[in-house]
Amino acid sequence: MLVFLDYMKTAAIQVGILYILVFVGFVCDKVGLFTEQASKLTIDLLLYIVTPCMIINAFLNMEASPDLIRKFFLALGLMFLTHFLAIAMDLPFFHGKDPQNPVFKYASIYGNVGFMGLPLAQAVIGNEGVLYCTGGLIAFNVITFIHGFKVMGGKEYHLNFVRLIANPGVISVLIGLPLFLLKVRLPVLVTEPISLIAGLNAPVAMIIFGTYLANTNLLTMFLEKKIYLVVLLKLIVLPLVCIFGYRLIGISGPLLVACAITACVPSGNNTFMFASKFHKNAGKASQIVALVSLFSVFTMPVMIALAQYLP
Repeated sequence: MLVFLDYMKTAAIQVGILYILVFVGFVCDKVGLFTEQASKLTIDLLLYIVTPCMIINAFLNMEASPDLIRKFFLALGLMFLTHFLAIAMDLPFFHGKDPQNPVFKYASIYGNVGFMGLPLAQAVIGNEGVLYCTGGLIAFNVITFIHGFKVMGGKEYHLNFVRLIANPGVISVLIGLPLFLLKVRLPVLVTEPISLIAGLNAPVAMIIFGTYLANTNLLTMFLEKKIYLVVLLKLIVLPLVCIFGYRLIGISGPLLVACAITACVPSGNNTFMFASKFHKNAGKASQIVALVSLFSVFTMPVMIALAQYLP
C-alpha cells in the first residue's frame, strides 16, 4: 500500500505541475497579459511546430532495439484499441434529440492526448513514454477525423483522406519513425533546435488551456448532470477497463503506464474546436472540458499509480 501511495504522490506532483501552468494561463488571461485570442493564434505554433518537434525528439533520443521497436508497434495497436473501447462503451449513452448530445459523446471518447498526454508521459516515464503515447496521438488523429467528425458533423460530415494523413501528428511520425528504425544520427546543429522547441510543449499547451478555462463559466458548469456521466466514462471506467484488461493480456511496466495515461487524460481541446466548426454549442463544450479537466486532477494520479503498482 505504501508503494502505491508513493507512486500516486509522484504522479500527483507531475499532474500538479501541469495544472500550475494552467493556472498561469488562467491568470494571464484575466489580467490581459496573454488572452484567449492570443492563444488561438498560438495554437497553430503548438500544433504545427512544437508538438511535432516533441514527437520527433522522442524518436531521436531512443535507442532502436528490437524490443523497443516491437513495443512501439504494440503500443500503437493498444492505443487504437483504447479508442475503440471508448467508442464501444459510449454506445448506450447520449442519444435522443438533444442537440448537445454530440458534444457530450465526443468529450467522453476523445481525450487530451497531445496537449496533456505527451507532457505527462514525458514527466512520468520519459522519452520511452512519449514514444508509446505517440501511438495514442496517431490513433487519435486517425479515428477523430473519421468517427469524431461523424459524431460532431452528422450530415455535414465528409471524410477527407488528405486531412486524415496530412496532419501534424502523422507527419511527425512519418519523419521520426524512419530515423528511429534506421538508427540515423543527425548532427547537433539539427537535434539541439528540435530539442529546445520540444521543451516548449508542456508549458505552452497548458498555458493556452488556462486561457480557455478563464473564459468558461465555471459556476453553471457544475449544474449540468450529463457532464458527470462524461467524467465517469472518460476518467474512471475507460482507464480501469484498459489498465486491468491490458494487464490480463500481459502488458506491464512503462507500456501499461503509457496506455493508462492515454486512457485517463481529460476530454480534449478538440471538443470545443470541433463544436465550433460544426456549429454546436462551443460554450457547453468548453464547460465540459473544464469540469472534466478539474476532476482529472484527482483521478489521473490514481490511475497512473495503479498502472505502475500492478505486478
